[in-house]
Amino acid sequence: MQSLHLSRLSGRIKHLSRQCVDIIWPPHSLLSGKPVKKDDIELWQKLDFLDLPACHRCGYPFEFEAIKDLICGACAAKPPVFDHARAAIEYNDASKKLILDFKHGGYTDGLNFFAAQLHRVGQNMLQSADYLVPVPLHRKRLRMRKFNQSALLSRKLAKYANIPYRTDILARSKNTPSQGGQSYLGRARNVSGAFKVMPGAGHKVKNVHIVLVDDVYTTGATLNACARTLRKAGARQIDVLTLMRVVRPATVAK
Repeated sequence: MQSLHLSRLSGRIKHLSRQCVDIIWPPHSLLSGKPVKKDDIELWQKLDFLDLPACHRCGYPFEFEAIKDLICGACAAKPPVFDHARAAIEYNDASKKLILDFKHGGYTDGLNFFAAQLHRVGQNMLQSADYLVPVPLHRKRLRMRKFNQSALLSRKLAKYANIPYRTDILARSKNTPSQGGQSYLGRARNVSGAFKVMPGAGHKVKNVHIVLVDDVYTTGATLNACARTLRKAGARQIDVLTLMRVVRPATVAK
């Protein structure tokens, strides 16, 4: 009986000690560097991190081990304009909160984590890249939002990878409506002719390897439109890195 009492007392002391340690030295979030809350832990557990095996072209994740350079059915039927794409995290209900807080709420505390994830999945393409180029916002939307989330990602990633990032190459010449809820064809029509190489920047594009950076790969329509513009200007290789990606059947994703 006494040993049971001592065991319970010991358990309570350990629990109290852990609480005291957490108060004095609370665990900190890898996302924000701030003290961890219960919601942070639950969110972290729900994130799905993407890795190989994946489609050699668009980066669509495979559920099985695949032979080297295997491409998905969508890319076999209609190859993307860019050469390769990779994404770090699946876009789902959990990760959606992260990106919306970042994109529309101005929550930039997670930038170090975001850049580290981009670097994790993009190391191969980054080794030979000349520039990081963010997908641009139209000037009207930029004034409303105050910042371009893709440019912030590019700038932080540039420090990790020791590669220049350029915001003086690609511009958005058409203020397109929101892409939300549209099919791939609708999105493709929406962004057709929406991008241009900035005046005087043509020589920066010719025969170089560019990595386009964006927050979310949904259908690839916007990224294809950007790549098409850069390809016409003479880019040698165009790869894509996105923080997140919508994962659904590959035949639909394109």
